[in-house]
Amino acid sequence: MATFTARRRLLAAMAAAGAAAALPLVARGQSGWPARPLRMIVPFPPGSSPDLIARLLTERLAASLGQPVVVENRPGAGGNIGTGQVARAAPDGYTLLFTINGPLVTAPTLSRHLNYDPMRQLAPITLVATSPNVLVVDPNLGVRNLREFVALARSRPGALNYGSVGNGSAAHLAMEQLKTRAGIALEHIPYPGFPQIAAAIIAGQIQAGFMVPAIAMPQVQAGRLRVLAATTTGRTALLPDVPTVAESGYPGFEAISWQAVLAPAGTPRAIIDRLYRELVAIIGSDAVRERMRAQYFIPAGTAPESLRQTMASEKARWDKVIRAAGVQPE
Repeated sequence: MATFTARRRLLAAMAAAGAAAALPLVARGQSGWPARPLRMIVPFPPGSSPDLIARLLTERLAASLGQPVVVENRPGAGGNIGTGQVARAAPDGYTLLFTINGPLVTAPTLSRHLNYDPMRQLAPITLVATSPNVLVVDPNLGVRNLREFVALARSRPGALNYGSVGNGSAAHLAMEQLKTRAGIALEHIPYPGFPQIAAAIIAGQIQAGFMVPAIAMPQVQAGRLRVLAATTTGRTALLPDVPTVAESGYPGFEAISWQAVLAPAGTPRAIIDRLYRELVAIIGSDAVRERMRAQYFIPAGTAPESLRQTMASEKARWDKVIRAAGVQPE
């Protein structure tokens, strides 16, 4: 009897070992994840708003995971280059993406040669934060509010240039909305990031641009840029003294930027859930929330499914704006 029991236990152990050997390597290694450093791809340059918030999170994420989380800046094509790299990366939990809405929701409509499908090739983790955009101009332009800017643009059709962080970005489509509704013509010049746009306006190379306030407002406060309007439908507590585009003659006008963390599709759900829990805890901490608000961001922290729904609904909304403005794919 004892011999039979021992033999049965041995056979059971062998069967369990065989089943474990048949599991995919990633699945078997989940319990040991992370066993090496992670990289967070930011498809915008150092000093950009996604870079600033990504670095705020990765320092704390590294502490909670027990492994370094290294930020890698991969700018280009309005964020599409770095986003595509993550979409094609191994789904092993060691490559993450920190990006804005453009590469996720408008790039599929506006990029002729996009080499990734964000809904199919990326796994949402969490929405990190949202921010209004602000319309800023060169103080030497001589306009003090949005109505004066529109009047100047109408008097000089096609003579004014504006910058954005790429075709399909919230900054680009905000100006295209304004052009359509105000009946003005401005030339679009893309830049790698908002710091470059601010520098170009200050240097007199372009005259205007919608930007995130984290980059724009320090230059406004220094007198190097002038802020004309914000893109929330009502005034935001982040910028209580800045009028909105909506209240300046264009009711319902809205163009919000948001930032999110994603991973390659196929990343094990256990890893996605762990990252979601850690990131939401970090975003919810008082220190991080204060730092975000100081940079004009409203902290979020949503479930993966909620971020996927946001991506889908935002794509539908911006597709309508793109059609109405007649923006063509590039």
